[in-house]
Amino acid sequence: MKRKLITLTLTLISLTSLTPPAFSAPPRTVDKEETCDILVVGGGLAGAASAYEGLMAGRTVCLTEITDWVGGQISAQGTSALDERPTQRSRLFYSRGYLELRERIKRYYGELNPGDCWVSESCFLPRDADKILEGILRDAAKRGKGTLKWYPSTVVKDLDITGDRINSAIAIQHKPTKGTPPLNTFPLSQTIEDAYSYNNSSRFDKTIIRFAPKRVLKGPALTWYVIDATETGELIGLADVPHRLGIDPRSYLEPSSSSATGDPYCTQGFTYTFAMETTKEPQTHQMPSFYPQYEPYYSYELKRLADFGLVHTYRRIWSPQKGETKKFGGITYTAPTPGDISMQNWTWGNDYRPGTAQDNLVYTREQLQATGQLQPGGWMGGLRIDALRKGEEISKGYFHWLVAGNTDSQLGAGVKQPQPNQKFLSGLDSPMGTVHGLSKYPYMREGRRLIGRPAYGYPNGFSIWEIDISRRDYKDDYYRQTLSPETYRSLRTALAGLESVSVVAGRKSPEEVRRRTRSTIYPDSVGIGHYAIDFHPCMMMSPPEAPGNKEREGERQGAGQAYPFQIPLRAMIPQKINNMLVAGKSIATSHIAAAAYRVHSFEWSSGAAAGITAAFALDKGIAPYELVDQLPRQEPQLQELRQRIEKTGNPTAFPDTSIFNETWDKWQ
Repeated sequence: MKRKLITLTLTLISLTSLTPPAFSAPPRTVDKEETCDILVVGGGLAGAASAYEGLMAGRTVCLTEITDWVGGQISAQGTSALDERPTQRSRLFYSRGYLELRERIKRYYGELNPGDCWVSESCFLPRDADKILEGILRDAAKRGKGTLKWYPSTVVKDLDITGDRINSAIAIQHKPTKGTPPLNTFPLSQTIEDAYSYNNSSRFDKTIIRFAPKRVLKGPALTWYVIDATETGELIGLADVPHRLGIDPRSYLEPSSSSATGDPYCTQGFTYTFAMETTKEPQTHQMPSFYPQYEPYYSYELKRLADFGLVHTYRRIWSPQKGETKKFGGITYTAPTPGDISMQNWTWGNDYRPGTAQDNLVYTREQLQATGQLQPGGWMGGLRIDALRKGEEISKGYFHWLVAGNTDSQLGAGVKQPQPNQKFLSGLDSPMGTVHGLSKYPYMREGRRLIGRPAYGYPNGFSIWEIDISRRDYKDDYYRQTLSPETYRSLRTALAGLESVSVVAGRKSPEEVRRRTRSTIYPDSVGIGHYAIDFHPCMMMSPPEAPGNKEREGERQGAGQAYPFQIPLRAMIPQKINNMLVAGKSIATSHIAAAAYRVHSFEWSSGAAAGITAAFALDKGIAPYELVDQLPRQEPQLQELRQRIEKTGNPTAFPDTSIFNETWDKWQ
């Protein structure tokens, strides 16, 4: 079968440069050379899953992580409450590694939900999640006879790219300089620039590491794979491959978009989580100096949620004794008792939601260029430091609002009452493992999103769109009035399922057909996920905490239920580079679809797919793009890969998935 890279369209050329950044040698000698079959950058759940499957396949895996904990959402980001859907959870229809994680949590505590939270079936301590996941990876290496090379406190600074491949990666590992405070003493905003700088500093000693393949062959053969499993799509930005940020332009594929033209600065809010403990006696709380700046923002948000006990137990991660059963706003919970520990992650609380070019967190390509980060040796993580700092401040201010505040920006006076019997938990032995008490890294809901390669039906690059997963039927007046007649007709046609041919041929009107009641089925599906399209929208004005500020108008229009969905391999393959895969939140999704493709079990499934695909590609001597470049024609080796994924206990489709099965309402 003839294989070739598909030529990029002029549209994509206008979106982003096709010239990789030049490789820059570090200013001093590399301290260490490390070789591996698979380099996984980012130790969150997707990265851990990639490493897990690579190890189970007997491969040597290098795993780097900016913090010193593995686990991302469940550990370093503190979001240790598993977001799951009821049907998938009741059937335990997950990847094998995710099932092992759930079982290990249950074994560690003697129960799956030691926090007795009401948002999830499993809420637990972030510091324990790191220990549990490290044990899982060690055991995977033993069972699969693989080798794990774990590099915590390590960032990738530069990539050596020649033509269509990554030859090596230069990384920096940091540790405290002798006589200085330990790691996790200072928040990320105060350390991230130092972490990405080659030179030793008054705070950190650095080790410069060159990661490279175990063997180098002449010719086209690929001998290692690099997986971007970072929280913000760092390697996507550093390698300068086509990607999107923020809101996509409104179209028949993304009909609920809040912008006709798109907006790269409006991404979902990020959150520094923290832990607080209920005490018997009232505590003394000192107001932070910056509190008045953020006080106008804080709110319970909705009257049905305006109850402290409800908010405290929402993501309670430890509960040594069961309190009195309570009910508020239709939700039943057990009241907080002394010793209870709650993790806080609240939209109108510690979410920081910038949405303008003056304050956005994840830099666009233009901003990366302007700050010199696309120059050789210039990469500094691709984030706005001031946004990180303000995210840290708003989170600490939110704790003060919870315990001492009496205002509410959305519900008015008389709703919020002080709750002094609470203690902010900090210290290296605290749930977050930091002296400052905040999570080591913010919980990221959205970063850079890949644009896949042009393919049949996707001339501008592969992507998963809103209409591929949403349960909305789009017949209400909003869409008729907002979309042009031509766009609305295209929307109805795209939703027609098996009747779309009749619509295109003119034998049926789009209004006559019933929309399909399932998500898009992909021939190259390598994983699964299910969650609602859930938004934490950016704010309209800068700064986000400005008095009277509002959420971006129309951002919640796309929110709602989604059908169980798939993870296509094409969404994980970047343009330009043949030995790179993307896992986690940065796969090729639209802004609206990304609001569902971001939770724990999805991250694991995508990471598992990336790890197995990399091992398979090495076994077969074939690049991942070659598995899909002839679709919709048959791809025998793609089917072999999918069979391998399934046989290892990683589902690629939900039960009874078929174009003829449209009875998905039972999946809640």
